[in-house]
Amino acid sequence: MKQEKHVLVIFPHPDDEAFGVSGTISAHRAAGTPVTYACLTLGEMGRNLGNPPFATRESLPGIRKNELLQAAKAMDIQDLRMMGFRDKTIEFEDDTKMKQVVLDLIDELQPTLVITFYPGYSVHPDHEATGRAVVAALSELSPEERPTLHCLAFSNGHEDEVGAPDVIHDVSAFAEQKKDAMRAHLSQTVWMLADMEPKWEVGVPEALAWLHRERFWTYKFD
Repeated sequence: MKQEKHVLVIFPHPDDEAFGVSGTISAHRAAGTPVTYACLTLGEMGRNLGNPPFATRESLPGIRKNELLQAAKAMDIQDLRMMGFRDKTIEFEDDTKMKQVVLDLIDELQPTLVITFYPGYSVHPDHEATGRAVVAALSELSPEERPTLHCLAFSNGHEDEVGAPDVIHDVSAFAEQKKDAMRAHLSQTVWMLADMEPKWEVGVPEALAWLHRERFWTYKFD
């Protein structure tokens, strides 16, 4: 993995970072690289309230905020930014405003690598809007001052359109940190973990591949 000067991760929801990036974040932190995670919302519209319910719409933001703090601790993120937007409304925010939010972060932090969702290939409207804002912001910069942009893509058939990922990180050395990041978001990951943890324990190849490999597409600005 390339040594970076500063990594900026931008996602809309607590737990977005845990699934496909937490091993990479942990690896950058282990290498001494500063990592800033800008989480746009507190995921207050998360669907999982439990059965029987463990939360209400009023209490869920506080629960998810605490989970996000615990996940950041698991990955050793030192700079966690809670950006104060509302869950499921990112797509309705003004495009210029969202672009400026990203530009302000880049101006302050001067990252050499930015990680977000690949617009058009990340399914959820908030994911798509976040990826669009990041691409729009970085498009404003000259090639010389523009950080590398790594994107996550996972919509159906995405590889037919964008090809195979050009960056694959072996994060097997950080599997425990990745598990801890997902466990931190237990309000939203409990059902997934109930399925995956037995598979990790007995070594199901597909489950271990998901745990140990993180895939990115380097965004090409034309």
